Amino acid sequence: MKTILAFISYYKPHKKLFFWDMFCAFLVAMADLLYPVIAKNMINDYVPNGKIRLFLVWGGVLLIIYVIKALLNYFILYYGHVMGVRMQAEMRQKIFSHLQKLPFSYFDENKSGTIMSRLINDLMDISELAHHGPEDLFLSLIVMIGSFSILCTVNVWLTLIAFALLPVLVMIVVSLRLKMSATFKKSRVELGEVNANLENSISGIRVTRAYNNTSREEEKFRQYNDQYQTARNASYQVMGQFHSSLTFSTDILYLVVLVAGGIFFFQKQIDAGEFTMYLLYINSFLQPLRKLISFFEQYQNGMTGFERIQEVFAVSPEEEAENAITLDSTRGDITFKNVTFTYEETEDDRKPVIEHLNLHIPQGKTIALVGPSGGGKTTLCHLIPRFYEISDGEILLDGIDIRNLSRQSLRKHIGIVAQDVFLFTGSIRENIGYGNLDASEEEIIEAAKKANIHDYIMTLPDGYDTYIGERGIKLSGGQKQRISIARVFLKNPSILILDEATSALDNATEMLIQSALEELSRGRTTIVVAHRLSTIKNADEIVVITENGISERGTHEELLERGGLYNKLYQYQFKSE
Repeated sequence: MKTILAFISYYKPHKKLFFWDMFCAFLVAMADLLYPVIAKNMINDYVPNGKIRLFLVWGGVLLIIYVIKALLNYFILYYGHVMGVRMQAEMRQKIFSHLQKLPFSYFDENKSGTIMSRLINDLMDISELAHHGPEDLFLSLIVMIGSFSILCTVNVWLTLIAFALLPVLVMIVVSLRLKMSATFKKSRVELGEVNANLENSISGIRVTRAYNNTSREEEKFRQYNDQYQTARNASYQVMGQFHSSLTFSTDILYLVVLVAGGIFFFQKQIDAGEFTMYLLYINSFLQPLRKLISFFEQYQNGMTGFERIQEVFAVSPEEEAENAITLDSTRGDITFKNVTFTYEETEDDRKPVIEHLNLHIPQGKTIALVGPSGGGKTTLCHLIPRFYEISDGEILLDGIDIRNLSRQSLRKHIGIVAQDVFLFTGSIRENIGYGNLDASEEEIIEAAKKANIHDYIMTLPDGYDTYIGERGIKLSGGQKQRISIARVFLKNPSILILDEATSALDNATEMLIQSALEELSRGRTTIVVAHRLSTIKNADEIVVITENGISERGTHEELLERGGLYNKLYQYQFKSE
């Protein structure tokens, strides 16, 4: 019931259009109810008594009714779908806005293809239900109730006999509804898995081709596709039981009316016109009954999709502190005080990624984080902009616990350049301008110059309007990295996080980008995560982090003199180079 009420709430902004849609459906139902009455009068009175004028007049009336009915059906079909599409658009916008506020852990646990399935496939079925559902239900009930009422005025006993099978139909609907709901929901889940696998395979098509694993991907997709097919077959099996049972019941209903009506006619309890009217009304009654059958299929599809949408809304967005502080400016002084962090949805006995960490990063200084993989260096960087919430301790920015700051104002002062650069599908200008949506053309060009990418851009036929493909696929790794650096230049943050920003580049490209990063770091509090130790020699302090926490800290020269882990890592890399 709660889900149904939540669904109904989306009609509120469109109540005027909904009212007119229902009013037109009501008029169509009235038109369907009039025809058997007029036909009865024609058969019983106008034809046998030679009332040609009345026969033609009422024939003309029927024509006018059918023209009006056609116009009403046009309105219902067109504006009803318009209402459904508007509701669908509002739901899509609402769920997209909600997704923007969900914690990063949600996206760690849910495949992007599955999320897309909810935004597209599920909402399409919801839109169809939003339009056809109330209209078909209302139209069917009006015709069924109207037919029953009018037939009772002719012969109550024949009417009761004719409608005696209705309780059986209701029992079939009730018994199969829950079964249909479960099977349709399972097929939705499997469709989401198909979409997720498809999105993943298409994104990794170059890796697939490079390793000649096309057959492997086809086999994986076949498995997901077969699972969806199996789930869909199960739902259609239940649907088949539902349809065949109801169709058989309606056929029996028509047979009962035909036989019982014939008997009443032979016994002179009804005349030929009334017998004809009965058959026409039963036909009118069966038509909305068939609509009701389709409605239940549509209802299961739509409400299953809506329930999946509600599951997303049930996930709590990132929480803000009460009376959260808006950070207008910051010096960039960062302090970790006894910080412990464990990823959510992990086993209770799993060791925290970061445990009792204490670290001070002074304003305007460059701190490098080095050490073996798995020590929590990248995780530490993700905690500063509150991509994840710490389990214990506190992180202070200019002496203020970052949990007391609004996320938006906190992240406004933090710039991130990562190894895995993400560029949006679009132009170079759009991707650089993402750092500051209000930036002028001159500011975008200046940011590109500082990132050492302007000269390359000017060699392109379309310059800054060059289309870079999905995720910047038309650019090299170094070019994508420099565009991401230009984006941060445009943002002009007080705090800079460089997470393996040059580790995947060749030496020549690294030198070019390193100079851009040094320019970017000037005057900012900078945190550098690096495996290539030659890039962080000039850091104000180097912190060596292992699974057990901070093992060493100091300048490059100090750590070399100590002969500890940093010295061993550096000597190993030096020999390799």
